[in-house]
Amino acid sequence: MGLSAVVLEDITFAYDSSETLLFEELSVTIPHGWTGVVGGNGTGKTTLLKLATGVLPADCGIIKGPEHAVYCHQDTERVPDLFEEFLASGDKAAGRLCSMLELGYDWAYRWDTLSHGERKRAQVATALWGQPHLLAVDEPTNHLDSRARELLFRALRSFDGIGLLVSHDRDLLDNLCDRCLFIDPPDVRMRPGNYSRGSRQAGLEEKTAEKERETAGQALKKIKREAARRRSNACHADSKRSKRGLAAKDHDAKSKIDLSRLSGKDGMEGRALKRLGGRIRQAEENIQGMRVIKRYETGIWLPGTRSKQDQLFHLPKGEIALSPEKTLIVPDLRMGPSDRIGVTGGNGTGKSSLIRHVLSRVGLPEERVIFLPQEVSETQANRVLSGVRSLPEEERGHIMTLVSRLGSRPGRLLETLKPSPGEVRKLLIALGIRKKPHLIIMDEPTNHLDLPSVECLEEALQNCPCGLLVVSHDHRFLHRIAATEWHLAEHGDEKGLITLTVA
Repeated sequence: MGLSAVVLEDITFAYDSSETLLFEELSVTIPHGWTGVVGGNGTGKTTLLKLATGVLPADCGIIKGPEHAVYCHQDTERVPDLFEEFLASGDKAAGRLCSMLELGYDWAYRWDTLSHGERKRAQVATALWGQPHLLAVDEPTNHLDSRARELLFRALRSFDGIGLLVSHDRDLLDNLCDRCLFIDPPDVRMRPGNYSRGSRQAGLEEKTAEKERETAGQALKKIKREAARRRSNACHADSKRSKRGLAAKDHDAKSKIDLSRLSGKDGMEGRALKRLGGRIRQAEENIQGMRVIKRYETGIWLPGTRSKQDQLFHLPKGEIALSPEKTLIVPDLRMGPSDRIGVTGGNGTGKSSLIRHVLSRVGLPEERVIFLPQEVSETQANRVLSGVRSLPEEERGHIMTLVSRLGSRPGRLLETLKPSPGEVRKLLIALGIRKKPHLIIMDEPTNHLDLPSVECLEEALQNCPCGLLVVSHDHRFLHRIAATEWHLAEHGDEKGLITLTVA
């Protein structure tokens, strides 16, 4: 085939460790340009990218696509294949990409010292240098600040081929993608336009489906009422056509009953009831075949989740040593019991260090503070999940109800051997909410969350009655949940000096 599209025909796939199919008879065509792949945790977004690029073989079905395909992994632990060759090539394309993504020519030799954002830029640059016909990129903006995101966006926009993008970054999906593939098993649907347009279309489709189901339900009730009426009439007619109870010499009444039976009127109601029964079965099958999207409630806050103290912490005006090389200059900072603060700034400006400093100054009992770090180790994640599993049934049920309201499927989470970083975050939030927190501090909470979960978290935090302090590069997320911004930036040309401004 040509290089203008990737075609998946009747694809069936399941992992060896799973008893259920991830995809069954999936068919979709992915044309030239960028296609966003959107869906919840565990719906198969990453698997779809790996199938399309040939990293994974399908169990059944046919995949037609260009031979030269590259999949960019979500993690950045290992040095990309051909990275050293890319940096050493000296050709025009490599020089352009190094300049565009601000790569250092010594990065291959000091990979362990690079930030996750620098590694991701190196990964994407190496992939683009190879000029693949199909490029699949998995969560490229995790850990990237605003400037790095802009560099990455420009690089991805320069790609002239078939692009697949999994991302929780709505701005990237909106500005880069021509269409989005929405995965909500068993439904997989391509919608034209960017993520925002596709989401609006999905909302309209859901409302239409709900209206159609409501109309079909009303029609079914009407048919059942008609059947009940005819059944009552038939019973009444049967009693009228019975000769039982008539006087032996009432020959006139008996003749009328015989005439009714002879003319066929005796079976009319029965035949009508039979036809109505068929219509009822058809209507019920039609309703059962209609797609229903299960939506979870999102209210998660409990009474008492607001401190009675006048302030949660106070940082006096002065300097804070972030590290031996960096100093932060702060104005007088106070946080009230219901203040909502977003912390912004470029990579390396000390946002996480500021959070650790704040945690040491909070005047609240430890159990009244939820802290979600930027990363949770696999060991910690397994410990959290094991702790939830060991809770009494009623308590565990309450925790999993909160998790479901943050956009995850509790049953799947409790069965998994390895919870995702996003699922661990939800468990930590649920465990903290159970204690009625007075302050929630989050460091990059959207990094590992899928889009439905980000939106559930947004809605939950919008209604949060307690204090909220959040570090994030996701400006759309912060705009919805925060009322005040603390921005960290380098102080002019003075290296190592950072200033905090309040907006």
